[in-house]
Amino acid sequence: MRVDWREMRAVVAAFAANLGIAVIKFVAFLLTGSASMLAESVHSVADTGNQVLLFVGRGRSARPASEEHPFGFGRERYFYGFVVSVMLFTVGAAFSVYDGIHKIINPEEIRSPLIAFIVLALSFVLESFSLRTAIGEANKVRGGRNWGTFIRRSKAPELPVVLLEDLAALIGLTFAFAGVALSVLTSDGRWDGIGSLAIGLLLATAAAILAVEMKSLLIGESASPEVQRMIVDALEAGPELARVIHMRTVHISPDSILVAAKVAVRGTDTAAQVAAAVDTAERRVRTAVPLAKLIYLEPDIYRPTKADLADPAIRAVQRSHSPVSPATTGGGPMKPENPENPAPAAPNPPATPGDT
Repeated sequence: MRVDWREMRAVVAAFAANLGIAVIKFVAFLLTGSASMLAESVHSVADTGNQVLLFVGRGRSARPASEEHPFGFGRERYFYGFVVSVMLFTVGAAFSVYDGIHKIINPEEIRSPLIAFIVLALSFVLESFSLRTAIGEANKVRGGRNWGTFIRRSKAPELPVVLLEDLAALIGLTFAFAGVALSVLTSDGRWDGIGSLAIGLLLATAAAILAVEMKSLLIGESASPEVQRMIVDALEAGPELARVIHMRTVHISPDSILVAAKVAVRGTDTAAQVAAAVDTAERRVRTAVPLAKLIYLEPDIYRPTKADLADPAIRAVQRSHSPVSPATTGGGPMKPENPENPAPAAPNPPATPGDT
């Protein structure tokens, strides 16, 4: 299993922070008996395990294609991202909710609350460091998209997972601090249980968001509208093909796209001319969109009267022919190193009557 640690910098930072935090939180729980501290300990243990799963997924996805899996193993990254959401719910959320309810029914006094406050403060610093690293890595590929759009549209699972985990961890630390503080101030251990319960509900929410996003990627998401536009532009950039009739794209991994398109050729073209046209068009696509690793083009004669405008494959081409709006690009600059928000392709010259 080979992992590019530089590309996984945010995950490495989260792993190191969560491992250290889990140890000091568990020691603090043993010294204080706080339910909130135990919930936070389990939360950090779950997060540490989640980062290990992301490492495993990244490494296994790099295996070469086989006869049984001819498109490779790229979607293993999505599978392990989904497992992370399950782990976050079962190990983190379920245990925290159970322990919180138990402490509300059977409250206990917190021993040595000062230790709990010191550990929570130290944990907040370490989690902030992890989140800062994740934000820095995300900003390199986010372009002009807002954070919600980035998490929803990202094709790579690692950064959204780390961002949501770190954000949930910081909010959870706030709940734990409030639970311990109120328990000490009121001498009522039930507040500590309420803090643990709140942490559990928070983790369940984060797990649900991750599960929905990873499920969508596992099923198969199309390339972004910007990338689809670049593919259509590349296909239609030369005189070999009359136009793109319809097109389907799907991410078979975060860094690999499958393109299947029906392209219009002229009825007078010979088989050799059609084959040469397809090869030339494929080369243009691979140059414009290096992520397009697998391209399948089906030549056909364009019959506009038979076009089903409700077909998503036809709508994808129509959208690619429409003018680019700020809403499409996220309202900000595109970045060429970002496969999900690439630099715009050079516009095609206006079509002449002979090209249609």
